[in-house]
Amino acid sequence: MTIQKIVAFVAACAMAAYVHAQTPVRVITFPGGANLPMWVAQEKGFFAREGIAVKITPTPNSVVLVQSLIKGEQDIALSAFDNIVAYQEAQGEVALPETPDFMAFMAFSRGTVRLVANPEIKDIADLKGKTLGVDAVATGYSLVLMKLLALNGLKEGDYKLESIGGTAVRARALMDNKTPATILTTPLELLPESRGFKRLANVLDVLGPFQTIVGMARRSWAASNRDAVVSFTRANLAALDWLFQPENRAEAAAIYRKYLPDAPEQAAINAIAALTGPREGFVRDGALDQQSMQTVLKIRSEFGRPQKTLTDPMRYVDDTYWRAASLPR
Repeated sequence: MTIQKIVAFVAACAMAAYVHAQTPVRVITFPGGANLPMWVAQEKGFFAREGIAVKITPTPNSVVLVQSLIKGEQDIALSAFDNIVAYQEAQGEVALPETPDFMAFMAFSRGTVRLVANPEIKDIADLKGKTLGVDAVATGYSLVLMKLLALNGLKEGDYKLESIGGTAVRARALMDNKTPATILTTPLELLPESRGFKRLANVLDVLGPFQTIVGMARRSWAASNRDAVVSFTRANLAALDWLFQPENRAEAAAIYRKYLPDAPEQAAINAIAALTGPREGFVRDGALDQQSMQTVLKIRSEFGRPQKTLTDPMRYVDDTYWRAASLPR
């Protein structure tokens, strides 16, 4: 065997050992551009650098997402913070086969929640008597929708909510005139709005800081897989920091379009700008914000059933993984 073949053989063995050493992590998430940090972590090798191999699975709705975690079919989810609170408080959309032990371990985004309607809807009061599309009636952003309607004089009996699926599904339903209005999150409101659909409210302006997407897992799984959770968090923190660096915008847009090939280049650029804005969007340091979580609890205390007064967001958080991932190496 020649020296060159020996070197190639050794290199191949080293690569095989490296790949074999990667810890698999299964992640379930809603489809769409909000997954850009994970796509960046995948493409820039941040996951590989942390020794994990991440498999991303799209979910059609929040029910499938929480059920997959409770059954052990998935390890981590990217989900609205409210979904954790709802199921921990037995206020979820469906009953689970066992008592959940969900928690949030890092933040991905805050704000970016909008109520968007068909062009003929002039204001929120025009939604009286309408059937409005949501992901799940009892969880997620449906309670935000109820709060916005209530602030404009509409009681629960003045409208109906219909479960039609995650945000991408609702955005399509809105543009297909299958629902007169729905809650959309950035960047999925950008296309409807570019086609004349009307933003009736921005939650940040009306309700204040709002915790949206978080990293979510079962406490029991995370405790048994601490290194994997810390590695996943550290890789995403690297990706978030990378996204906020202006010199990376062109490459970020290319990564965005690789995973969403139907998105035109300008749409990708606009989405990234919206998600890295100064007021809302991705959370560069991944920190869970008390005030933003309190807004979620306040709304759920008003509209969650059975009714409960919820005041302590840290009941639904374990930020020790984020703290470990944030330490200098």
